[in-house]
Amino acid sequence: MLGGSSACSDGNGSKKGPSPSSGSANGNAASGSTAPSSAPANDLQAKYQQVVRNVLPSVVQITTPNGLGSGVVYDDKGNIVTNAHVVGQATTFEVTLPNASKPVPAKLVATFDPDDLAVIRLDNPPPDLKPARFADSSKLQVGQITMAMGNPLGLDSSVTEGIVSAIGRTVSEPENSGSSGATISSAIQTSAAINPGNSGGALVDLDSQVIGIPTLAATDPETQGGAAAGIGFAIPANTVKSIADQIIKNGKVDNSGKAALGVTVRTVAGSSGRTAGVGVVSVQDGGAAKAAGIQRGDVITSIDDQPITDVAALSEVLGGKQPGDRVKVSLVRAGDGGKATVDVTLGELKS
Repeated sequence: MLGGSSACSDGNGSKKGPSPSSGSANGNAASGSTAPSSAPANDLQAKYQQVVRNVLPSVVQITTPNGLGSGVVYDDKGNIVTNAHVVGQATTFEVTLPNASKPVPAKLVATFDPDDLAVIRLDNPPPDLKPARFADSSKLQVGQITMAMGNPLGLDSSVTEGIVSAIGRTVSEPENSGSSGATISSAIQTSAAINPGNSGGALVDLDSQVIGIPTLAATDPETQGGAAAGIGFAIPANTVKSIADQIIKNGKVDNSGKAALGVTVRTVAGSSGRTAGVGVVSVQDGGAAKAAGIQRGDVITSIDDQPITDVAALSEVLGGKQPGDRVKVSLVRAGDGGKATVDVTLGELKS
C-alpha cells in the first residue's frame, strides 16, 4: 500500500559519542576533566520507550482478502479508524490486537474516500481495549519528534522515528484498485519511515498522542516510482477526529470541510494526444457547477488561472480551496467548442 524502508534511524545504526582523548587516563584525571554525561540521551531513550508502552497497545493489524494494514483503536466501543485504501472493497475483517492470541472479527461502519479514512467496528470488543489519545494537530510544529507505529511488511507492532518535516502539504494518492486517488489537504510530512502495512497506523508525538494517520510514502520518479526515503505523509489528527466522529454518529460525512464543484469528470486528451483538461461526465443537481451553468460535455481547463490538465490536477486545486470560496472556472463548451469563464461558489463534499 505504501513504499520506502529504513533499516535504522541514523543511517548506520551506530551510536555517536565523545571522541576518545589523545591524552592518558592519568593525564585526564590529573587535569580534573569530567566525562560528558549520558543523562540527556538516556532521558530521551526512556521517553521513546514510554511512548511505545503507552501507544502501541492501541495499534492493531487489519487483515482483508487483499492484504493487510494497520488501524488505531478510537474508543472503548470497538471502533477502529484506518485508511479507506486499507479497507478497499471489503466489509468484514480480521483484527489482530497487540498480545492477542487470535484475531477478532470486525465489520465496516463506513468509509470516506475523499480523506482516505474509514471506521471499522469489532464484533466483540474485549474489556481491556485501550483507545488512543488524539492530539490537536493544529498545534504541530516543524521539527517535533514523531514515531510511526504499525505493521510494515507484516512485521507487527513495529516502530520507526523521525520528525515533523513540514505541515499543510496537499498530496494526491495514486488511483488504483485499492484507492480512489484521494487528495489529502493539510497533510503532515514526516521523516519517520512509512512502509507497506503502515497505512492506517499511528503517527505519535512524545506526549503519547496520535498526531496523524500514516497514509502515503513519496515516490522518486528517477527510480521509476521507487520509494523516496524519508518522505512520508499522514492525515492530521483533527481531520481524523472530525471524520471518524461523523461516521460513528451518523454513518456518513456531512461536514467534510472539503470544497466540491459538484461534477463527475474524466481526463480528456487534446489533438496532440496529451492531456488537455477534464471533461464533465455528469453535473450534480443542486451543486455548485449546476448553479454556475456548467454542463455535461464541457471541458474544464483551469480554475483561478491554475491549469487543470487531468483529474489529479483538479483534485489538488480543489484541495487548496474551502467550501464557499468563489473561483473562476475556464471551460471549452460542449457542442461548439467555444471558450467561456464562469464564476462558481464552491460547495462542500459529502458522503
